[in-house]
Amino acid sequence: MQSEGVPVDLYIYDLTNGLASVISPSIVGHKVEGVWHTSIVVYEREYFFGGQGISSCPPGSTSLRAPHQIKTLGNTFVPFPVFNQYIEGLATSTYAGSTYHLINHNCNHFSDEIAQFLCGERVPKHILSQAERDLPAHLRIALTSMLEQLVPDGSQAVYANGVRHSRQDSPDYLTLNNQIEEARIASQELEAKRSTIVEKHARKERKKEKKRKKLREQGGAGDDDDMAEALEAVEVRDPVSLAGPSSRDLDVEAEERRVEEQRKRARDPPVVYRDIDGVQEFEAFSKTLEGVELTAEEKQSLEELQQYLVQGEGSWVLGDEFLSFIGRILTDPSIKTSSRCGVLRCLAASALKDDVSLLLHQDRRQHALLGYAHSIDMLPIDEQRALGLFMCNLFENTSSSEWLLYISEWEYKGVALSNIRVTTKVCVQCMLSDQTDLREFGTALLYNVASKEVKTVVFDEVCVELAMAALQLTQYEPAEEHLWRTLTALARLAQHSSEVPQLIAIVGPDPSGYRGRSPRIDEQIDIIMKKVK
Repeated sequence: MQSEGVPVDLYIYDLTNGLASVISPSIVGHKVEGVWHTSIVVYEREYFFGGQGISSCPPGSTSLRAPHQIKTLGNTFVPFPVFNQYIEGLATSTYAGSTYHLINHNCNHFSDEIAQFLCGERVPKHILSQAERDLPAHLRIALTSMLEQLVPDGSQAVYANGVRHSRQDSPDYLTLNNQIEEARIASQELEAKRSTIVEKHARKERKKEKKRKKLREQGGAGDDDDMAEALEAVEVRDPVSLAGPSSRDLDVEAEERRVEEQRKRARDPPVVYRDIDGVQEFEAFSKTLEGVELTAEEKQSLEELQQYLVQGEGSWVLGDEFLSFIGRILTDPSIKTSSRCGVLRCLAASALKDDVSLLLHQDRRQHALLGYAHSIDMLPIDEQRALGLFMCNLFENTSSSEWLLYISEWEYKGVALSNIRVTTKVCVQCMLSDQTDLREFGTALLYNVASKEVKTVVFDEVCVELAMAALQLTQYEPAEEHLWRTLTALARLAQHSSEVPQLIAIVGPDPSGYRGRSPRIDEQIDIIMKKVK
């Protein structure tokens, strides 16, 4: 790289080729000079975002031909390998093709984010706000179709939904892919074994509870000692318990997990929000459902949630249709935002219970929870808050926090996702929000994720994305608590990934600039600078 850096240009296209200035007065009531599409040109490539995800091509080779204007933004000193990895991370998360939205998440938002990453500059405000300000509904539909066709002919796109094209994979790249695949398979095997144990245990508990109720109804068990003997006899005859692990084995395993969790929590207590009352949240959620037509199964699921949150029963009371009920609340457009916020807050209260992982593992088929979370950037602010609260509280217990970081891929609405990718997206979205309370949840998630001991290639990639978001957040002059969490996370991420110290040194800002805010912040800065130097 040259000492003066690499030039960064903003290509500005008029999608109407001058027609907008002529016809706009009669359509929108005022003159519009152009309908702007932008891209970033750096390292002799043009990068842009559309309905097919992130794409790259030789400058000026899209179907739009020559740009209307070229604006020089400055120079970048970010090494191309670092930028390349950053783009790949965006292509599989924040800027996957499925996330494109003409108003809220378009090509200009992408250019703005890349410009800030490379050289700290931004796309002009009048371009960023144009879609909502100047474009009527029918024109939005036409432009969306046009932008989906922007990938040049001849398979010149480099990134589309995170998939590389038009170049031969290098041996290093193939090795990395093999490592990721090995980690993914190992994780799947571990998840399958764990899920088998918890499902057998859940089935066993349901069956025992049914027999308890039957014995109570018959009234034939006598006093408490007789009841205990009867239940013990039932357990011995239970074929499920004979096929699965014994109660003793499960108790030993639970005790081992508890001891390990206490050890980790003593060292790195997670940031969770325990001042949430499950009883109150359930009552509030139930009221929001007044007037909503529920099926018999959904009414049963609502009753099960009451038993779990209000009556204090175990998660075994949540039946097979419970997650279908949750999925409907979260995705049915006829359901009010208040109901979605209500059920998320109920889940946030549930996350504080030590058996919530049984519910989470049942969601591996529907992905109702993280499928919804993946759309966080499209959700109303109130839902983003409730979702952030829920995901933070999942770090209360080791098993549920590990669930958030699984690397195994699954498909949701045609998009390949993983738990760790969704968790990362929620974290970044909340961290970089202009809402203080969302930053509260975002920095808590960042701190919680960075404190976990995860040794996978995938997590190394996530480290870079989280570190970039953390560096960006420090420029917003966050509150002392938020800054401490962010710098603490950066210190941990620098230990996880050797690329994070390089990012801190190249991209900035220099953590030393925040010395003096508080002794605990200075302590984290010392840890970071040892890695950077």
